[in-house]
Amino acid sequence: MSEALIAGGGIAGMAAALALAREGWRVTVCEEAPAPAGLGAGLQMSPNATRVLRWLGVLDAVAAVAFRPRAAVMRDGRTGARIYRAALGEAAERRWGAPYLHVHRADLLAALSAAAGAAGADIRGGARVEGYLLRPEGPTLKLAGGETLSGDLVIGADGIRSALRARLNGPEAPDFTGMVAWRGTVPAARLPDGLVAPDATVWAGPGRHLVSYYLRGGSLVNFVAVEERGAWTAEGWSAPGDPDALRRGFAGWHAAVTGLLDHVEETFLWGLFGRPEQVRWVDGPVVLIGDAAHPMLPFMAQGAAMALEDVAVLVAEVQAGGDLPEALLAHEERRWPRVARVQRISLANGRFFHRRSGLARLGRRGLVSAVSRLAPGLAAGRLDWLYGHDATEGLG
Repeated sequence: MSEALIAGGGIAGMAAALALAREGWRVTVCEEAPAPAGLGAGLQMSPNATRVLRWLGVLDAVAAVAFRPRAAVMRDGRTGARIYRAALGEAAERRWGAPYLHVHRADLLAALSAAAGAAGADIRGGARVEGYLLRPEGPTLKLAGGETLSGDLVIGADGIRSALRARLNGPEAPDFTGMVAWRGTVPAARLPDGLVAPDATVWAGPGRHLVSYYLRGGSLVNFVAVEERGAWTAEGWSAPGDPDALRRGFAGWHAAVTGLLDHVEETFLWGLFGRPEQVRWVDGPVVLIGDAAHPMLPFMAQGAAMALEDVAVLVAEVQAGGDLPEALLAHEERRWPRVARVQRISLANGRFFHRRSGLARLGRRGLVSAVSRLAPGLAAGRLDWLYGHDATEGLG
């Protein structure tokens, strides 16, 4: 029986563990946290992601605790004027063949972890991976404290500060994008009825924007508020933030924004950093996936989706048989153009949301708004390449 060692027990790592365990691999997951973390708040699971969840056999469990948004909407942050709208809900499922869901990260991780454990994966909490070694008998993971584990395949799914990525590519100096994000959730019961629409809404304005949507069947409202800043020192998404500073940053915005932020009691700050795009993902029988391979800015809501797609393509290439290192290189070759495109568009979206010039905002956003009103099919069609993609094609 082939053995896979996975560094990282997040979305990418648990999805890989589940997929390989179902294929008959002996799988060990090494996760630094003692237990699955509930941090991270909301994730948007577009149809290209939920299609992978269906293949993994967890879509029904995830959908049962998710929220199905009515539409994706962009509005002017101060006036509330609608700039763009694309129907989701049943329209998304008809067009792209899978649902669009809003999911709490903890709920998605719980579903993947439970299924991976049931499939036979050994999930080890409190096991911090420090790197790997290539030995004639196979790749070896190095754990804190000196323990080593050997197998046939090593998967680096250990996130944006990946120890395996550093081992493979050397030290990096991430570039601050000039943006930080507040994130958090508010119980819907605290809010006035109708304050938050049942949509994935982007409220856009000069130098900042806010995204809001429901989670957990509508019982929770998720928000991500992004602001341009001149400097930032911490990378990550768990630094405590000041709710009053958040409210000051969006003072004078539309009542739906300020009304939501008035009820925020806890928030976390997330420094947004760019990293080199073209790095190695593969070193013989070692491969990086998810954020360890291709960190994503959040402006297309595709970080988790790209990680799930990685898993499907990786399994497809491994299933094809032959030399394992060659299969991993084939995975990299297939995935690289797509994830690089998503990375580039994500960065461009962040700039678009924050346009400062009134004429530029009117011209570009006015065109988007007109297209969405007069030719909604064309507007939705701009996402066919992304949402209509089936990374599971050919897989059992």
